[in-house]
Amino acid sequence: MNRIKKIIAKIDTPLWLEILFAVLLILRIPSFFEPYYYGDEMIYLTLGEGVRQGVPLYLGLHDNKPPLLYLTAAVAGNLFFFKVILAFWSLITVYGFWKLISSIFPEKKTLHKISTIIFGLLTTLPLLEGNTVNAELFMIGPIIFAFWILLTKKNNFKNVFISGGLISIAALFKIPAAFDILGIVAFWAIFVKKDTFFEFIKKCIYLSLGFIVPIGLTFIWYYFAGALKVYLVAAFLQNFGYVSSWRPTDIAKPFLVKNAPLLIRAGIFVLGIGVLFISKKKFSKNFIFVSAWLLATLFAVTLSERPYPHYFVQSIAPVSILLGMLITLKTIEQSLVVIPLTLVFFVPFYYKFWYYPTSTYYLRFIDFVSGKITKDVYFSKFSPNVNMNYKLADFLIKSSNKDDKIFIWSNDAPAIYSLSRRLPPTKYVADYHFLDFSNKEYVFDVLSKNKPKFIIITPNSFRFPELSDFVQKNYYLISEVDSSQIWLYIKK
Repeated sequence: MNRIKKIIAKIDTPLWLEILFAVLLILRIPSFFEPYYYGDEMIYLTLGEGVRQGVPLYLGLHDNKPPLLYLTAAVAGNLFFFKVILAFWSLITVYGFWKLISSIFPEKKTLHKISTIIFGLLTTLPLLEGNTVNAELFMIGPIIFAFWILLTKKNNFKNVFISGGLISIAALFKIPAAFDILGIVAFWAIFVKKDTFFEFIKKCIYLSLGFIVPIGLTFIWYYFAGALKVYLVAAFLQNFGYVSSWRPTDIAKPFLVKNAPLLIRAGIFVLGIGVLFISKKKFSKNFIFVSAWLLATLFAVTLSERPYPHYFVQSIAPVSILLGMLITLKTIEQSLVVIPLTLVFFVPFYYKFWYYPTSTYYLRFIDFVSGKITKDVYFSKFSPNVNMNYKLADFLIKSSNKDDKIFIWSNDAPAIYSLSRRLPPTKYVADYHFLDFSNKEYVFDVLSKNKPKFIIITPNSFRFPELSDFVQKNYYLISEVDSSQIWLYIKK
């Protein structure tokens, strides 16, 4: 307890940062009232519920991320507390960002404020899905604290090892976090001299060891749980399929042709680092560090070529610093930051990144809390199927026990599972899991063996006529909810 008090006493934050914390918390309030609708959040909560019920991850329930996000969902237990955990995690991340930028620009207080405010807003507002629980918002915090240690503390074994461990923890939320290592290693390499080369190699080894240990411990855990192979495939190897996965017509093409865009992006990263190396005497170390970090994160952001806005969160820290430099500096580097920032704005433009309207999000919430619209209307504005999902979940809660298995064929299956706190008889919880990682024979084999108490088929599901034939032969249609069919298994 005394140790905690001492740590708290050392946290000396300026008034403007405390005001920013309050503003960011206020901006997150609407997220606490969101319905169960966002697909990724629903999958995390469903797997989290599985953990709470003793179902082993990956072996008993599947998704393609490392375990920390599902374990966080298990701790939360429901969407409200999931959002609350994210809110306070995000405040700690903003604090870490302020510590980092204050350390590398100790005399630039205006830069601290501008960059931290930009960072806080971009990681909170709906524009880049700051209101949703996603892996990127969790993983950037450990990375920021790792870089703070590396740039402000002595680079001995302990500090570098701990930093590698923090980046590993970030990667256990989502694997692309590992690419941030390229940023700091490239920064070190740019300033290597003949007499410091061995020191550079040692730091890389220490960092690698720190990175390997937490991930290695998960391998040991899942080995003894009898799930190492499925863990490796689901959390790591299947992610390779995400690379260029939005170009399915390229699968049959030769390796170099198929992977040409990825190789070009890697070439841009190497070229950028090369330019920084050649120009290192003209630039400040801070400019070189932030630019190298940005190049590494942009490579990670574009790995899959998918336009999801929360992917871009991985680049927000270096982007915020560069924007702060652009606004506040009075040196030649104020002009030079335009070069990396041009690349920043090119990426979402070229890959047609989606974005979400911010004003609409908050105006809708104001209409709800002021009584202008009802709860049902408010929920329906997030997704037209939300209210139907709540009705189906309510039926399951009233008509089944928690250990009863339920099979739901729907685009919104994870939402219904997480709302009702019921689990499927299969390891897959979302329809695209079946389409991407399974086949119809697996579905019918599992359903025949486990005979879930209820099977629900919603009108917004992928066409699966064989499933309709199966339930008509083995189940009785007992109810319809907004055109969704609820089938009950009765022993014949």
